[in-house]
Amino acid sequence: MKKTVLILGAGFGGLELAAQLSDTLADLHVILIDHNDGFTFGFSKLDVLFTNRTPEDVRIPYAELTRPGVEFRQERITSIDPATRRVVTDQSDYQPDFLVIALGADYEPEATPGFTEDGYDFYTVDGAARLRDRLAEFTSGTIVLGVLSVPFKCPPAPYEAVLLLHAHLVERGIRDAVTIKVISPMPSPIPVSPETSEALITAMAERCIIYRPETKIHSLDPNQHLAHTDTDTEPYDLFIGIPKHRVPDVIDASGLTAGGNDGWIAVDPATLATKHAGVYAIGDCADAPVPRAGVYAEDAAGTVAAHIAAQLHGTPFTAKYSGRGVCYIEFGDGRVGKVDADFLSGSKPTAPFIGPSTDLADEKAEFAVTRRHRWFGRSAS
Repeated sequence: MKKTVLILGAGFGGLELAAQLSDTLADLHVILIDHNDGFTFGFSKLDVLFTNRTPEDVRIPYAELTRPGVEFRQERITSIDPATRRVVTDQSDYQPDFLVIALGADYEPEATPGFTEDGYDFYTVDGAARLRDRLAEFTSGTIVLGVLSVPFKCPPAPYEAVLLLHAHLVERGIRDAVTIKVISPMPSPIPVSPETSEALITAMAERCIIYRPETKIHSLDPNQHLAHTDTDTEPYDLFIGIPKHRVPDVIDASGLTAGGNDGWIAVDPATLATKHAGVYAIGDCADAPVPRAGVYAEDAAGTVAAHIAAQLHGTPFTAKYSGRGVCYIEFGDGRVGKVDADFLSGSKPTAPFIGPSTDLADEKAEFAVTRRHRWFGRSAS
């Protein structure tokens, strides 16, 4: 009888794990569950924000997933019992041989008082579309982009957004009428890569974008349009925030976060296994020592696939999670930079930077094409 692997969440990590198991273990039944009906690359939200692409344009329907041995089911997860590997959804009840939790992170905008009333975000497709419509009517004033909590998905994203915003306003002929500010509690944009941070800080300075690191925004005053920081207040006409991240409620209720830092799922950093037999966590929901980004979830999927294979074949597991990932960074004007990070393979993290170019923009586009083909069996449109 075939063993069953149940994967909760069809993002970067879940899709990559399903693909790897499909490729290497023909004697498995892989069930992939997500409450959404399609996948969207995180960087496609910037396309919705700054180009004419619609949410539907960037969505890849899960119905296109045709991997052998992989069954996708659109269901909402209602409970997880990690001790017994029992998962209940709005349609069924599961108790697989292996359970992999790849549910990502949810957002908690209400954690920053005033943000839900007077702020915008681009970390959801709907949020990006809403902000796009607001920008269309914006003609002058101050735009503040604030990182409201750490950690958050895709650390370069706030800086990509303001560089693309600059280009957008230049194209509209109103850049001189707009002040752009970035406020972050972090000491630099990408602390693990001083080269990348320097490039982003230089790019912002060249575009007259004001950058305030090591500054925490505590709340917004919707009536006065003021952002209250730990030292002062910042007036704004448009506030864009990166909301606080947290695990989905169903994970919080499962007890899986016990022992994890700041409410994330505790895992063995070498294998991504939890303390419960046959249960793993990968991606944004896991308390692994890497940034929250799809490429690290993709790398984690390879580790979990190898660990499952070793158990099924009765062979030693010698590999360990490397925490490697390539991040493409939009600098505007059709140019893209790249940071190639390795957090766990060596004695300390390394993250060399390659400066922005149109060649890297082509490479980023090819990255999306190859992932779509690998996961869904067809090319990106």
